[in-house]
Amino acid sequence: MQGKRIHYTEIAPKRFDQEPAQGVEGRVLIGKEDGAGKFCMRAFVVEPGGHTPRHAHDWEHEIFIHAGRGRMLFGEEWKEVEPGCAVFIPGNLTHQIENTGGESLTVICLIPAGPPEL
Repeated sequence: MQGKRIHYTEIAPKRFDQEPAQGVEGRVLIGKEDGAGKFCMRAFVVEPGGHTPRHAHDWEHEIFIHAGRGRMLFGEEWKEVEPGCAVFIPGNLTHQIENTGGESLTVICLIPAGPPEL
């Protein structure tokens, strides 16, 4: 298998625009279809005023804030995020991302292989 190089905008997004998520587009950047057997890399773009679902699950997340501003829920506590922030969310912690800024909030999210990629 060869490596992969693609601009994320070349990947068709999946739109989430009904509760429990609003104003979110998700893309699998690198996943099982690419031969990635241990991790999945995803990009989410959250529109101003949009949010991901409030949820928890067994696996951890590693997240990098690429662009925009917002806040993230960690259990019961909200924390502000901005470009350059690296975020760790352990398994079973309730979490959510909200865009509180005036431009799109773009996040890169890593999850282990196995769970649904989107």
